[in-house]
Amino acid sequence: MAGRLLLFLFLSVTLSHAHITSGQRLKPRLQRDRRNIRPNIILILTDDQDQELGSMQAMNKTRRIMEEGGTSFSNAFVTTPMCCPSRSSMLTGKYVHNHNTYTNNENCSSMSWQRQHEPRTFGVYLNNTGYRTAFFGKYLNEYNGSYVPAGWREWLGLVKNSRFYNYTLSRNGVREKHGAQYPQDYLTDLITAESVRYFRYSKRVYPHRPVLMVLSHAAPHGPEDSAPQYSTAFPNASQHITPSYNYAPNPDKHWIMRYTGAMKPIHMEFTNVLQRKRLQTLLSVDDSVEKLYNMLVETGELENTYIIYTSDHGYHIGQFGLVKGKSMPYEFDIRVPFFIRGPNVEQGTINPHMVLNIDLAPTILDIAGLDTPPDMDGKSILTLLDTDKPVNRFQVNKKPKLWRDSFLVERGKLLHQRVEGKEVSQEENFLPKHQRVKDLCQRAEYQTPCQQTGQKWQCVEDATGKLRLFKCKSEGGGAKNFQRGVSGRQRPLSIKSQLYNQKSDACDCDLRDLRPLNLRPSMMRPFNKKPFFPKKKFKALKSYSRNRYSRSVSMTNSYPGNSSVDDWAQPIRDESEDEFSGMGGAPTDEALINSLKVTHRCSILSNATVKCDTGVYQSLQAWKDHKLHIDHEIETLQTKIKNLREVRGHLKKARPLECDCNKYLYKSKLKNKLRFRGGGLHPFRKGGARDKKAWLMKEQKRRKKMRKMIKRIRNNDTCSMPGLTCFTHDNQHWHTAPYWTLGPFCACTSANNNTYWCLRTINETHNFLFCEFATGFLEYFDLNTDPYQLINAVSSLDRTVLNQLHVQLMELRGCRGHKQCNPRTRSLDQAGGRAHSSFDDYRGPIWDGWKG
Repeated sequence: MAGRLLLFLFLSVTLSHAHITSGQRLKPRLQRDRRNIRPNIILILTDDQDQELGSMQAMNKTRRIMEEGGTSFSNAFVTTPMCCPSRSSMLTGKYVHNHNTYTNNENCSSMSWQRQHEPRTFGVYLNNTGYRTAFFGKYLNEYNGSYVPAGWREWLGLVKNSRFYNYTLSRNGVREKHGAQYPQDYLTDLITAESVRYFRYSKRVYPHRPVLMVLSHAAPHGPEDSAPQYSTAFPNASQHITPSYNYAPNPDKHWIMRYTGAMKPIHMEFTNVLQRKRLQTLLSVDDSVEKLYNMLVETGELENTYIIYTSDHGYHIGQFGLVKGKSMPYEFDIRVPFFIRGPNVEQGTINPHMVLNIDLAPTILDIAGLDTPPDMDGKSILTLLDTDKPVNRFQVNKKPKLWRDSFLVERGKLLHQRVEGKEVSQEENFLPKHQRVKDLCQRAEYQTPCQQTGQKWQCVEDATGKLRLFKCKSEGGGAKNFQRGVSGRQRPLSIKSQLYNQKSDACDCDLRDLRPLNLRPSMMRPFNKKPFFPKKKFKALKSYSRNRYSRSVSMTNSYPGNSSVDDWAQPIRDESEDEFSGMGGAPTDEALINSLKVTHRCSILSNATVKCDTGVYQSLQAWKDHKLHIDHEIETLQTKIKNLREVRGHLKKARPLECDCNKYLYKSKLKNKLRFRGGGLHPFRKGGARDKKAWLMKEQKRRKKMRKMIKRIRNNDTCSMPGLTCFTHDNQHWHTAPYWTLGPFCACTSANNNTYWCLRTINETHNFLFCEFATGFLEYFDLNTDPYQLINAVSSLDRTVLNQLHVQLMELRGCRGHKQCNPRTRSLDQAGGRAHSSFDDYRGPIWDGWKG
């Protein structure tokens, strides 16, 4: 009997051990320590770290820990390449158009953000479920340190923007100032030490509670102060020199890219030093990752901790002639490094799926065992990390995972204009002009002759079969203008479409057929009367050119037509060609000697005629560029004259008076004048609270603009300009080695009209970027054939394709929630035997082109 009992006990123990062993293979998480069944989560975030310029090559420790010990995503992007909007998207899991933080200033850590979106960050959700949450480092650009954001038990937030020394922290609501002593004040090391201390304390005092920590480093953001031991590293850093480096000017891209010229030698040297200093700051982050890893090993929490490493957006250093910055929709600004390691994460693998910054919040919630809220636009990436083996050995091919292949890149907000008292979206087209003319001529109001009442334009077909628009000056005037002949009136209508042609000398047209028989200089006015840019674009160019002395487009040798600057000295033998240029007869040798050189390509001769080099007359692109250069010079001089007049007027008003009586009288008169200007409405203006409010807002903007202008004059600041993002750099900018010793310079990196919405798609058949700018400009890049986005290929697209891209883009611009914001193209997503995508349900109007 005793023997049977012993045999029974032996069999029971053996079976139970076999059951536990099989259970460990199938569900390894169930057999962990029951205290930490929910894993710890550590998010490591850097500021302005690029992926395309080789920043990860300097971080060997991070790559060993995160890349070899986890999974790296080769297609990781941000939806908005700006600090505060991107960080807001990371916290909330939403696109910018759903959390309304459009820029680094507007709604960044504002009262509206604190009321509506801050209570719905991933920190709040995890804190409510028992996680010990902690945040260390940079939060949002406009965070003022006056409060502790909801959801964080331990708070050590940086006040305002990134700095390495001489900053202020908010430690659980108490402001704490730091100096410039290393290592106690160096922000990267301080964040690391505080996070390690907090994690150890939490596991010692609360061993049953999981921990969520966010380490938000300032590196490699400016002012790029490295630790002293790394100040000599990377003396020959050149990873930033890509095929798009100093690829400028770019006449086929949006406005700021068209106007930015090639960098000068001082700018190029600055980019080399900047790249070196950025990599040096990342070495301290590399040490931080290693210290965290060692701490997890020592505490026994490594196998129960998810570590995520990424950046808020990318960066460019010299690409397309832009000295430095972000905020562009191109690969170098939207691609970021993205690594994850932890339980059930396959090690040493590269995942090609598209992950976004809006996926961080849903992923962290999923790790903690929480469902994704329906208002979050992102999705958890844990499904992409599934390493389940096939059910049986005969099931070789697993079912492919369905995942997004497109996403929205957005920056800024839509500009508005008022029509009949209602706000409507401003839309213009920048398609080739012949296409726009063809679309307009299909309207009924342009097909009738100019005899209709109120008709301003008439569409007619010329002798070559092309459609032309003529203005109706009077009743029946349109027909008369057309009967005059094409030569005396018209100009090529597809001027803007030639903007996409990289070879300005590819067009070899015989212009003699377009010349009238008796051509006078006054007859050339119709060709030059209409500017190359529309009014709105030309106003933007005006504002850009004001006070700019640092760098403009270098016109010399920029295009094939600019072959020689000295060609102007050669006499022109063809009298008709000289007459066509509108410059009079052939100059004599005496006229050439006594000429006055006005620009680098044109001179005024002694006989009061103007002569330019032949490249200006032969190349249309050279003519455009030189005319734009002259406009820029005129605007600069006009602005200087205006500023001098402002100073003269100020001196007249500030003239010292002889006696107190006159001084009192002068002040009283000035006070009455100000009272009259500022109080009440104009007597002819209609009353009303709405008009009064609009007038007051306009007046406030005018005064603010005037104050800024006066401040620039006082500080002798000729770099900062309205509507542009510019910066100055001098020998005092960097306070840590390596120093800058080549003197001051100025550069502009972006513009206020750099507002866009882009569709980025990557799948088995397509890899492209399609952008619509608020100015009406369109861009399209096929990255399969043009990986560095050098050539805008929008002119090669069919109108039907443009309509499809526009519909998809409009769908994403209005999406809300992860069910709407994660599309899959029709050719890839098969549902029930029928091709389907999220765009199949679109019932909005089909795009009929921009209205403009």
